Amino acid sequence: MKSNNPVFSRSEEFNRSGANAYGNQTYAGGYGSDPSTWGTGTPGDTGHAGPQAPAAPMTIDSVVQKTSITLGIVLVTAFATWVLTPDLRDNTEAAGGLYLALMIGSFGAFALSMVNSFKKVISPGLVLAFAALEGVAMGAFSKFIEQTFVPQGSGSIVMQAVIGTFAAFAGTLAAYKFFNIQVGNKFRTFVVAAMFGMVALGLLEVVLGMFGNAMGFLGFGGLGLLFAVAGLVLGVFMLILDFDFVEQGVANGIPEQESWRAAFALTVSLVWIYTNLLRILAILQND
Repeated sequence: MKSNNPVFSRSEEFNRSGANAYGNQTYAGGYGSDPSTWGTGTPGDTGHAGPQAPAAPMTIDSVVQKTSITLGIVLVTAFATWVLTPDLRDNTEAAGGLYLALMIGSFGAFALSMVNSFKKVISPGLVLAFAALEGVAMGAFSKFIEQTFVPQGSGSIVMQAVIGTFAAFAGTLAAYKFFNIQVGNKFRTFVVAAMFGMVALGLLEVVLGMFGNAMGFLGFGGLGLLFAVAGLVLGVFMLILDFDFVEQGVANGIPEQESWRAAFALTVSLVWIYTNLLRILAILQND
């Protein structure tokens, strides 16, 4: 089950050919899963060692559990960041702490997302560390948007974005199952290429912004709105890839440890959708 998605392509269990239901290489002749486990014919034994017990397979329940833990950490650290950072409406000169939290969370989460994406053996600790830093970034970003674009006493666009994100998740999952969406290699390649293209444009925008030459992709004007809408659609496509890999992984009985990889991918997609949806709401609020 070869993948073009960098999150899953580093997993040997997702991509190994000739594997059995638990991702272990099989051999002819009824022996165990690895020639090194075969017996040496000592008196009284059957001539080979018994097969090793396979690792527990990934299930939908294990993916839901790991994803709930990861998203829970994102929400807790986002809430803590919101509470602990200064209020921009009371003191705009105290925004340094908020911006610092945004920078630390954003760059830290980006660095760990690269590590997790290209790591062959998924590390639960790194996934949870990513979730914590992503929560810091989301909390700071959400507070900045809310207090910059929403008049005091008006409805919260942050809550609208949260509700919209989970609605997008539920709607995409329902469409994936109801319409029996089949993911092909061309679709995977397009989504991954578009994702890295948008990340590259975003980083370029940040660098140019440092020199006062920002193009407006991350801004709150017309170009920023188009970029955010494109990002929202891409986030839905990313969810479809995630659902496909979870479905294929469960069907092939890959090790339960890979549930953390699926949880990481789903968290990235949901945060991506939330960020772009919040920007869209902020731009529309500003108009």
